[in-house]
Amino acid sequence: MAGMVAGLVQVSERGLWCERGGFHVDPWSPVERAVITHAHSDHAVPGCGAYVCAEAGAGVLRRRVQAGARIETRDYGEAWDEGAARVSLHPAGHLLGSAQVRVEATGEMERGGGVTVVSGDYKVEPDPTCAAFAPVACDTFITESTFGLPIYRWPDADGVFDTMIDWWRGNAESGRTTVVYAYALGKAQRLLAGLRRGIDEGLGPILEHGAMRGLTEAYRHAGVDLPETAHATVDAVKAAKKAGTGLLVIAPPSANGTAWVKKLRPMSAALASGWMAVRGRRRFRAVDRGFVVSDHADWPGLLDAIAATGARRVGVTHGYREELVRYLREEREMDAYVVPARYEGDAAGEERAGETAAGASAESGAEG
Repeated sequence: MAGMVAGLVQVSERGLWCERGGFHVDPWSPVERAVITHAHSDHAVPGCGAYVCAEAGAGVLRRRVQAGARIETRDYGEAWDEGAARVSLHPAGHLLGSAQVRVEATGEMERGGGVTVVSGDYKVEPDPTCAAFAPVACDTFITESTFGLPIYRWPDADGVFDTMIDWWRGNAESGRTTVVYAYALGKAQRLLAGLRRGIDEGLGPILEHGAMRGLTEAYRHAGVDLPETAHATVDAVKAAKKAGTGLLVIAPPSANGTAWVKKLRPMSAALASGWMAVRGRRRFRAVDRGFVVSDHADWPGLLDAIAATGARRVGVTHGYREELVRYLREEREMDAYVVPARYEGDAAGEERAGETAAGASAESGAEG
């Protein structure tokens, strides 16, 4: 697969490779030197000789790779040289410490070089738990396309959280535990920030599944202001139910249907995901409610982000690649092409490589 992307970043058997710099971006398997866009498991594999990431994301990355891993950090916008390439990281807005990777050749410019930006995963909506997406001017932009279809258009996030709090309050009044399934890294912490008003209005407490406890603490350690939570142990659940003030439990989607979650009955369960924008997904997940909350750009967000870079060439990876490439070629007359991804097949990617945290199973980094 080598050479399938022109310019400074190529596709190799281990993923995106910068030969001039001697490093991979989000490699698919262990490599000597990896520049990481963010800490989801389909972007940060264990076993690399060294990792380079944004300073803000070091805490969560340390919890996702092997103990004692060598991790180097850079501030957003700080440029450094890797071999014959100048590299810098820029906010992607996906989760804490997520970054776009800007690569520019140093010395004599090669034909087709210019500036390449690898987006990683990103969203353009405001999110109090991470730095906002910042467009980076470039010649070649490699974008994700998780939700690269026109049907995906996110509602106002504040309105969604208002609706979630109203649902939570209704469950409390009916004596039901409120359960929200959300991915352990990024989504869970964004929900905590968005649901703070419920705590302020007397609902609670909020308990967390063990899969996300350490990750939430890493967010707090990085200075992200989140409401107080506790570990959703059997004793903690019993005590919260007895208090009767409106228990809310956040758990990974993989907990749905397990013996552990059945102990929370009577309950009402919801999934917070961009996939809830499609009718029928809620039934597929066997939940009572679906809330459209995504940590990826929707269709308008993707198009706006691509346009803001000014890129002449656009590589599309993850998700609905062929569909976005076709649109960019036919409607925008852009030089667009498909970039192979680590996980091929299902565009939705909901069941990809399992993430683990604190010894408990969560779901894929290709989350909604």
